[in-house]
Amino acid sequence: MFPSAIADLWLSPHSTGERLCGSGTVTVTVDPGLPENARLTVLTTTDGRTYVLLTPAVGAAMGLTAGQHLDETAFRRGLAASGIALHGADHLFYFTDAARQALLVEADAVAVRRLTADDAAAFADFQSSASEQDLEDSYVELDHWAVYGAFEGGRLVCAGSAYPWEDAPVADFGVLTLPAFRGNRHGRHVVRALARHAIARGHEPQYRCQLDNHASVALAASAGLTAFGTWDVVSPGSPA
Repeated sequence: MFPSAIADLWLSPHSTGERLCGSGTVTVTVDPGLPENARLTVLTTTDGRTYVLLTPAVGAAMGLTAGQHLDETAFRRGLAASGIALHGADHLFYFTDAARQALLVEADAVAVRRLTADDAAAFADFQSSASEQDLEDSYVELDHWAVYGAFEGGRLVCAGSAYPWEDAPVADFGVLTLPAFRGNRHGRHVVRALARHAIARGHEPQYRCQLDNHASVALAASAGLTAFGTWDVVSPGSPA
């Protein structure tokens, strides 16, 4: 359903790593090489399976033992008891194989084009028209790896940017449409143009948003993306 690169990215650590414990729906894998800011991550796929990746220190702090039967409820209870907090889950959206094929035979919308340094003035005006919260949530920058924008009446009204995500073969997306221009499919067109750009350069498009960002969830569906699951990571400053 999804490109093999997506399954490999998220599931291969659990097939090649050291399984600590779990159950029919929960897999806990230990990796002592995880970076400090990702010493505990939790992926829950849309088929109801939960994949936990953690360091031995985090496993010890939670009191986990080898071969222990651990379902979702017991895992969450152990987290709470240990005082380890999670940052807050993101939705993960990707193009399925079929949607990806349809995407690649489609041309960019007429009002959409790639932005460059020559668009600095238009981009500055765009940012000045957006709220600080919208700018922070979308994280769209003109100097990112790829930036596309949609214009209406000669004005930049929607912008999206992408950058390679860590060492993974995916490009992480952000997109922002000015409030007065929402509902005109600008976000959809920008996301799809960005996606074609990323795929042409060997990266799978990755769209993330917070669980309560309903407008962003709706945009993902409008752009043809499908939910893969949710992903959470240990909160900065959390013990263990």
